[in-house]
Amino acid sequence: MVKILHAADFHLDSPFAGLTSEQARARRREGRENIARLANYANAGYVDLVLLAGDLFDSGEIYRQTAETLAKALGTVEGRVFIAPGNHDYWDEKGPYAQVNWPENVHIFKSDALEAVELPELNCVVHGAAFTAPECTDNLFGGFRAEEDGRIHIMVLHGDLDGNAHRYNSFSKAEVAESGLDYLALGHVHAFSGINRLWRTTWAYPGCPEGRGFDECGRRGILVGTVDKGEADVHFVSFARRKYEIRTVDVTGREALEALETQLPPGGTAADLYRVVFTGETAAGVDLEAVRAVAAERFYHLELRDETRLTRDLWQRAGEESLTGLFLRGLLRRREAAADEAERLRIDRAARFGLAALEKREL
Repeated sequence: MVKILHAADFHLDSPFAGLTSEQARARRREGRENIARLANYANAGYVDLVLLAGDLFDSGEIYRQTAETLAKALGTVEGRVFIAPGNHDYWDEKGPYAQVNWPENVHIFKSDALEAVELPELNCVVHGAAFTAPECTDNLFGGFRAEEDGRIHIMVLHGDLDGNAHRYNSFSKAEVAESGLDYLALGHVHAFSGINRLWRTTWAYPGCPEGRGFDECGRRGILVGTVDKGEADVHFVSFARRKYEIRTVDVTGREALEALETQLPPGGTAADLYRVVFTGETAAGVDLEAVRAVAAERFYHLELRDETRLTRDLWQRAGEESLTGLFLRGLLRRREAAADEAERLRIDRAARFGLAALEKREL
């Protein structure tokens, strides 16, 4: 039996375009620090194998410090480390992996042909392959079959299991079921897949250990557990220092700040990045800047969106024989002909601004 730690998709040196330049630098620094955290976690748990299934770097254009930090941190791991480069960090003789010297305990797969590394002290064989270009239309899994030799067979691979996009090493569940592997450590999909089993093979995507945007919300982490012949006991461990969250806040009949309070977790949000979308019915919309002035300090990063609708009584004024009525009737005709909800929201906002101007009041 071997104890493993399985992680993927760190995307070190991501640009973090939605943040301030200071926050983006801080998040890139935190990403580099996460590798040392990972190494310490592995050593504290007496892990035999650290399996890193690609996209450790966000691209080939990285800070040299990042590759050096990665190599140094992984060199402190007391077990063996295996890296299978993916589409963002593909193996290239001029790429980031070739820029630094790697410690002896780290093995990087450098070929798009499967390679087997025998570990007799663990009665284990680790198989893997690498992307050698940003796309891989070949099937790297390639109908693989593990030998029936009594040893534990593990594979670490970046790819798209049963995916429709054939640009990223697409292979089938049927191939996995027939492979004879004991554990398949995958990377590429940024959400945790759950722990899955196909015949005797356990497989999983851990997802990314840190969210990088509002398309990667919630808990993010790594997988830890044990693998033996024909079985694996692996579980998800939360690892992210910060998380992204989207909250939809209905302000109907309430002040925006009061409504926001009801949607926040009791444990605090100071370390996290939130997008708050205000919905519901309101007479004059939400003063986003006023909300930001009060609430921003409670978050690492806060985005606010107003998707509220005008209250019905304001639209009822469209029947008035006045400039206001004429204005609202014109907008209502456009609203009724709107193609989708996004267009209706834009018309609602136009009505708010127009009514504020007609009534000579602040929005």
